[in-house]
Amino acid sequence: MKTKYIRNFAIIAHIDHGKSTLADRIMELTQTVSQRESSDQLLDNMEVEQAHGVTVKSRTVRNFYQGDDGQEYEYNFIDTPGHVDFSYEVSKSLAASDGAILLVDATQGVQAQTVANLRLALKNHLTIIPVINKIDNAAANVQATEEQIRQLRPEFAQMPILKISAKTGQNVHQVLEAIYQRIPAPVTTDASPLKALVFDSQYDSYKGVIAYIRIFDGQLRDSQKLQLMQQKVNFKAQEIGIFTPDMKKTAALNAGEVGYVITGIKDVGNVQVGDTLTSADQPTSQALASFQPAQSMVYAGFYPKDGTSYAALKEAISKLALNDSSFQYLAEESEALGPGFRCGFLGIFHLQIIRERLLKESQVEVLTTAPNATYHVYLKKPPVNQEYLTITNPVKFPDFSEIDYVTESYVKATITTPNNYLGDIMKLATQHDGEMIELSNQQELVVITYKMPVSEIAYDFFNALKAVTHGYATLDTEFLDFELVDVVKIQIQINYAPVDALDIIVPRPKAAQTAKQLVQKMKYTVPRRLYPMPVQAIVENKSIARIDVPPLRKNAAVNGEKRSISKKQQLLRRQNINKRKAAQSDIKLPQSVFDAILNLNNSD
Repeated sequence: MKTKYIRNFAIIAHIDHGKSTLADRIMELTQTVSQRESSDQLLDNMEVEQAHGVTVKSRTVRNFYQGDDGQEYEYNFIDTPGHVDFSYEVSKSLAASDGAILLVDATQGVQAQTVANLRLALKNHLTIIPVINKIDNAAANVQATEEQIRQLRPEFAQMPILKISAKTGQNVHQVLEAIYQRIPAPVTTDASPLKALVFDSQYDSYKGVIAYIRIFDGQLRDSQKLQLMQQKVNFKAQEIGIFTPDMKKTAALNAGEVGYVITGIKDVGNVQVGDTLTSADQPTSQALASFQPAQSMVYAGFYPKDGTSYAALKEAISKLALNDSSFQYLAEESEALGPGFRCGFLGIFHLQIIRERLLKESQVEVLTTAPNATYHVYLKKPPVNQEYLTITNPVKFPDFSEIDYVTESYVKATITTPNNYLGDIMKLATQHDGEMIELSNQQELVVITYKMPVSEIAYDFFNALKAVTHGYATLDTEFLDFELVDVVKIQIQINYAPVDALDIIVPRPKAAQTAKQLVQKMKYTVPRRLYPMPVQAIVENKSIARIDVPPLRKNAAVNGEKRSISKKQQLLRRQNINKRKAAQSDIKLPQSVFDAILNLNNSD
């Protein structure tokens, strides 16, 4: 098909605003899928996506639409997630698009990710088509939603805003018409050497890496010799094709089109998202501008649970990482939990999704340690040719006597909110050690920019922001730098034995309160034994909080007024033995112990 009849677009929206439903209607009206093949959330084919009602992994589908002008158009729809944790997936999809449909729920109005994803689209210089969804809902407030959209950008003030019901299909035909009328055709040159963007990938154990590509210049042919410019890897195309939404083989992909290429490459590290694909025989002279790789915001440990073997966990994690470029992992060893993995995530929801995918896709259940941020530790006597230590695991945090100073990762958090929520948001940001950088007005909205430590916003800040603003505030985070912080490591001892998997890093002013709350929670979550077990929080070799986990039965040594001397002596002998054996804990810790630490962070 001629390039002038091709349209590449995405749909950007907040969670549950009807993006997947609109995608279903578009595929139905363009007869991309038959009525027999059609189903709800057709592009959200993973169990976790259907269970949570959110898109986790971007997908692509080619549709052919017969316009009212009599011309047939090729619509390449590139799906995007809506949750803040998956903004990296959104940025990948938008890099391959020329326009975007901004979808807003008429019952909820403009919300958090509406504006955040709009900013991403504008950074990519995309044409925006604003659309109001769910106009058939009894709770819909179309007029108020339209006013909110028009206040987002000056160009929206006079722009026609489409009003649809994706559920019933009402006015969806207008959206299909607007796509070819408003979104520009790709600007390409067929005669130029092949230049394509790798905007996503997946791994197949038989076929190797399957790269999702958008052709900017030239033509890609089957069995062509190709080169990845960034990685300097040459290979022969095993198969090329399009998404319908299943993979369908074709003989060629032309300039402006979106499709896939089966590389046959088994090492997933050789195919980087954002790389430029070109011909090995006649390469292009200039690569496409690449986007930054995903930056992990939160780290946590994954360990085998309930009979799961380390080998099974390793296989499941490595398989999942091949299909999620934003998920990172490294092998690690815990004295309390044995061999496991230190994993990096985009946020807490991303962590939750990974856990669920491991369980549902590989039947592997994991024990998850408390999440933490990234620290740079500068030592008094640093190693040769190493300025600082990068710490993503509290266990690796050096002894306080060796540390000169510590810096923590900070982000620039941009919050957009209606005026009436300003006070609550400023209070929330102050509680999370936010430092205001800028405060400005955007028509009837207020934009506040904070500098905040990752450790303070990584856990539940987004949900807390939604709660205090009833979902009307937005949050957009961007890595800023590393700032000097005064932090300490809290080490937990159970029955005099250190349990390294429970170590956490906290600001020094909060250490005493956090330690007290932590040991109190341990009292109710650590499995009991026949004798009382002390739980202590150690900071810089000093115990700053302690509590005893009660025994399974009454303590005969201190039972009311009647004290048993023999029982008391037996208890003392037991404690003496425990202290001498305290080099390693033999207590099996349930997930509830680690959840207690996570809930502690959420309640601060």
